[in-house]
Amino acid sequence: MRLEQSTEQALITMVRETARAEILPRFRNLPASDISAKASAIDLVTVADEAAEERMSREIEAILPGAVVIGEEAVSADPATLARLPEAEVAVILDPIDGTWNFANGLATFGVILAVTVRGQTVFGLLYDPVMDDWVQTSLGGGSWFASPSRAPERLQVAPERPLSEATGFIPHYLYPKERQPALTAGMIAGNRVSSLCCSCHEYRLMAQGRADFVQACGMNAWDHAAGVLATLEAGGHAQLSDGRAYAPTLTEGELTVSSGPRLHAEVVAAFDLR
Repeated sequence: MRLEQSTEQALITMVRETARAEILPRFRNLPASDISAKASAIDLVTVADEAAEERMSREIEAILPGAVVIGEEAVSADPATLARLPEAEVAVILDPIDGTWNFANGLATFGVILAVTVRGQTVFGLLYDPVMDDWVQTSLGGGSWFASPSRAPERLQVAPERPLSEATGFIPHYLYPKERQPALTAGMIAGNRVSSLCCSCHEYRLMAQGRADFVQACGMNAWDHAAGVLATLEAGGHAQLSDGRAYAPTLTEGELTVSSGPRLHAEVVAAFDLR
């Protein structure tokens, strides 16, 4: 199943309007009292995250009546919310501000991620940059596209597969347990340029645009990965867990590597000791 084009466009318009109303006015304008820590001192939430998710959750009901909304902040408040995703006929997965640490600290590398699933399969994804008002959109069987109000959509293609020694990639090594970080550091050295943007939205945008070669995940949060994995696959890339399973937004455990191809996937798994 694919969404109607009018539905996709309504979701994009909703995200853009929410960013203009709830996110951008607060960027570099947040008092300390509007920023809170969740699981750790670097796991932040702001009033902008909460306001944006609340607004989008309301408006999704008008666009996709009856859809289950799985928002990052709603799941943070009530983890049982996530259990509704596997059985939902239609679900909308939201990360109202991906890269909240960047946003809260005045860095412009943040975005809004939205994905739509039908019976557990991602059928639409959106990776939106509020600062530049442009986006990567993707649909199952429909390719991945870069779009903005000022230019015609451009179909995207991942980079040609290259060896890890020549690859650019992303891994949030600081989120892994301390005892695993030495092996991760060795893997980072094996690559050509390996770092982290602290923002899945922009890392996956670069993947789909052919400007990066792999994204290594720490954690399987659907709001971080559902849209980006579909965007990469529809741009000709590869996504697989280290144990051989295909990615699905309903998975909650595993080591996910998203790459330009299967050979690079195998190199990343070996270099970062993910087996």
